[in-house]
Amino acid sequence: MKDPAYIPDDYFSRHSALEITGVDQPFEVDLGCGDGGFLLQMANHYPERRFLGIERLLGRVRGVCSKAKQEKLENVQVLRMESQYFLEWFVQPGSMSRLHYLCPDPWPKARHHKNRLVQDEFMPILHQALAENGEFLFKTDHEEYYEWVLDHVGRSGLFERLEWEDDQFYYPKTDFQLLWESMGKVMYRARFVKK
Repeated sequence: MKDPAYIPDDYFSRHSALEITGVDQPFEVDLGCGDGGFLLQMANHYPERRFLGIERLLGRVRGVCSKAKQEKLENVQVLRMESQYFLEWFVQPGSMSRLHYLCPDPWPKARHHKNRLVQDEFMPILHQALAENGEFLFKTDHEEYYEWVLDHVGRSGLFERLEWEDDQFYYPKTDFQLLWESMGKVMYRARFVKK
């Protein structure tokens, strides 16, 4: 099988889903894929879709690639890159059918809110990267960050909120979610579609 690590020839040009995956199938991105638990379960469950994990830390990238090889998953790849750079400059506009942004660092202190990925200027970048009817799925245990995301997405006018029931479709829990729920924490989630 091919190496799950995606290493582009050129980091400074736009890349289409077809260029990245080599096939014309729905293309989903897990932004900040961590140890790959969610990413690999999704790839296992949906062999007809292609998945790309974006992760900044090299050790995590290597770990996810190793697990993907062990599980012989041909429909998953991992790219070492900053999330915002990937969406704004790397991926070709209209490429992604779904973007998963799960359990990110909430940067809870007010002086650190500027470090959050979801900002007013981020919304058109996300909108541009998603395909027609593309979806943005977000989860957090941090209520204030959840409200922040709802506010920023709502004010942008670029997305419509969708229903997201527990058993609506297969959607595995991340390790963070399992840990937090074991501690009695509530998970907040929101699903949006590109207008």
